[in-house]
This record gives sequence, structure tokens and C-alpha cells, in this order.
Amino acid sequence: MPSTQEYVQSDRERRFLERVVDVQYKREIINGLAPFFDERAPDDMAHFYSGDELVRLKVLKGTPRDVEKRMPVKVTRHYYELARHSKPMQRLVKASPDETVDLAGSEDPGHQMDYSPVEGMLHKYEMGLLYTVSTCSAHCRFCYREELIARKEIERQDGTVAKKGLAEIPAVTDYVREFNAKVAANGGRHPDSGREKLREILLSGGDPMVLNNSKIAAWMAALAEAGIESIRIGTKEMAFFPKRFDETFLAMLDAFHETYPEVGVHVMVHFEHPDEFLLKDPQGEYEQDESGFFRWHPDTSAAMRGLLSRGWITVENQTPIIRDINDDPDALRILQREIKRIGADNHYFFCGRDIVAYRAFNVPIERAWQILNESQKGLSGVEAHARLSITHYKGKTEVVAVTNEPIPGLAGAENGVLIFKLLRSVGDASDRCKVCIVGRNPKAIWFNDYEDRVLFDEAGLYDYSRVKSATTLATH
Repeated sequence: MPSTQEYVQSDRERRFLERVVDVQYKREIINGLAPFFDERAPDDMAHFYSGDELVRLKVLKGTPRDVEKRMPVKVTRHYYELARHSKPMQRLVKASPDETVDLAGSEDPGHQMDYSPVEGMLHKYEMGLLYTVSTCSAHCRFCYREELIARKEIERQDGTVAKKGLAEIPAVTDYVREFNAKVAANGGRHPDSGREKLREILLSGGDPMVLNNSKIAAWMAALAEAGIESIRIGTKEMAFFPKRFDETFLAMLDAFHETYPEVGVHVMVHFEHPDEFLLKDPQGEYEQDESGFFRWHPDTSAAMRGLLSRGWITVENQTPIIRDINDDPDALRILQREIKRIGADNHYFFCGRDIVAYRAFNVPIERAWQILNESQKGLSGVEAHARLSITHYKGKTEVVAVTNEPIPGLAGAENGVLIFKLLRSVGDASDRCKVCIVGRNPKAIWFNDYEDRVLFDEAGLYDYSRVKSATTLATH
């Protein structure tokens, strides 16, 4: 739905935006593999890839297995400095030939474009998600948005083929106002989708924190003026370049809170491994202070505490469990403890998505459940809030339980079962909290690996049909 008119800022918006200060940041980013191939990378970074690794990657250039065609390569100096001493961090940002051995996967993971009523916006749940930018300071090789970051063309619901576009303020705010007006006129439910008011927006991408303060502020103010009650900023910049969360950014947030005190602000950070924020000694062990506390990297600690010192901002961490990065109970245990100790919260852990080449990254679903549960042994109640989620086309789905014993009298349960629960249901949320039970398959890394062993499915995970209209978002 294109915007019908040019967006006009209110006086309140203008006064707020006049207070915002922009600065230039020196991220020292290396883009692509060419600087390593051509020996143009800075001397101290030149050996990030071994000679053998470069030969194997160079052979793939221009072929169907070209790793950069699948997903662009990018790293910041801050991340490189920590990754030099961390195999998991290297796995996260370094390209590898194994990424393109098997290119199976969805060009539009989760059928996201089925829920895009305006370009650059997804309205799948009670909240909306915005693609505000199509890049990040560095690129995770397992990125759930690889089709956006790599600017790939995908087939839309109407059969057209195009790259995913970015959100624009006029179109988004027009949609929010129109949608919520229909909700109000229909007694609290949208007449087509059955949804309640659209009250929460996630600024995502890519990473909105690569935008300048003025652009982020413009989005936040426009959404607040449109009646949005809660704004999330989804970012991995806290790991890639924590100095971005400087005094000018915090001052912008303070000014926003003064101007729109009723609007909630939530920062959703993405740490996959404690190596991304903890310091290590020459032996590779985490440094500790005189009291035995782990030492955070000073830039990351300052950035996190800057956000957390503002009691009206919540900070939550969420991460996928990815093979050879954090499929380690001990690492996840430390991650959860440290996130909570600094004052943030643990939100979701995720099983991998059905992105292109997902088989190179996804941990078997049952193994991911075992890893998370093992990691939470020894955690306190407040440290162990995070649940394991996997995003089905119908919505976020929790991996609730995996049993080891057979269930007497239940055919197909001879080796135990796995129980899914739909946490967030698309459309009117009518299927929220319904469950699906499948017979175990220890090798399963996506829902289709259980198709031949469904035992009970009130959630309809295996009886799914795509929505008919991305404009009305009907649920039938």
C-alpha cells in the first residue's frame, strides 16, 4: 500500500529532531574477500584467513558455489580483535566453502512476504517489523535475513519477482493509522484479519544501528506520532561495534523519552557467545577480577550499562543455536549468567531457520533442546527465563519437551516424542498455545524432517496453508 501523501512532521517531532546530534564512526570495516585475496587487508588482519582457506574460497568465485553470492562477507576491526582468539567468533563471520555444499532452503524464509502489507514491513503478529536498512556493520554467515542482505530477488505472492524493499515512513505510518482506525471502528478487532491494535514495532533490517541518530530518531518519532505504544530496536551492533552506543545516541534516546514518555523502548541485542563480550588471558581463559567476576570488554560494558542505567529502557538478548558457534552448554550457561548479571534479560534461543544453505548451520532440533536445557542446569530462576523457539510459517513455536522413553499404547512414540507449542500465532492468534506432538528424529533440523511421524497436531503445523492476501492478512 503506497503512501497517499508526503509525510508531514508535527511540531513536537520537529522540536525533538532538532535536538539530535549525528557523528561519524570509525568502524574500520573490511568488505568482502577481495582485500584478503589481493593482499590489501591491513597487515595485522591479513592472516584472519589462512592461505589454504583463501585458495579454497577463491576457487569458488564465479561458480554456483560462490560464498559471497550467497551472503556478503564483512567484519569490523572490533569484532576481528576478539575473533582472533575465538574459533566460535571466527565461524560466525568468516566465509567457509561448506556454506554452499548444499544450497537447499527457502528464498523467503518463513514465507515472510505473505505478511507484507506495505513494502519493507511485516505484520505477522500483534507487532510489525520494519526492514529499515539492508546491511549491518558485519555479517553473520548464518544470517536469517540473507536474502535481504544479499539483495536477492524473490517471488512475491502475486507472482512478481523482486528484491525485498526497505520501509519508508509515509507508507508505514499511513498503514498503522488506517489499520488501527479500522480496529477502533470494529470494536477492537480488525474486520479482515481479526487482529487487535497494531501497537508495537520492531526496527530491524539489516541493523538499524548502522543508520545515523537522526534517521533512527525520525523513525521513532514518526511511529510514536502514529500511535505506536512500544518500539524495539533489533541490533547486533553491540557485538560488532559497541562504541556506536555513545553519548550522542543515548542523548537521542533521552530526548525521545522526554518527548514521548508514554512510549516503551526496548533494545534487542544479539550475542551468540560470551567470547563476544568477555576478555581472555593469553592462555585463552576468561579474565577475572579480584572478586572472581568475569571481565567484560570495556567498550561493551560501557555501552550495555549506558542503556541499562536508563530504567525506562529494557535490554534483552536473543540468539540462535548454531553449529560450531554456540552448540555448547557451558558457553550458553556463561552467556545467560553474564547477560543477567549486567542487568539485561535472556529472551529467546532459536533453532536455525530454513534459509538457503541452512544445513551448514542448523543444529538438530532435539540436540538444540538438550543443549539449552543442559546449559540451564545451575542457573537461577531469573537467569533461566529463555525458551527455545523455532519459527514455523504459522508463527514462533516453542520446543517444549523431548522425551527419552516410549509412550505405552501410542504408535510412533516408541523412541519418545517431541512436543511443539505455538507461542505466537499469525493473524488473530487463534492457534496460540496449541501443541503438536511428533515422534523423535534426532537428525531433524527443520519441520519437514518430522512430516512422516506426526502423532497429534492441534496447532496445524503440518496442515498449513498460506494466507490468501498480504493486504488483509486473512488467516484462512
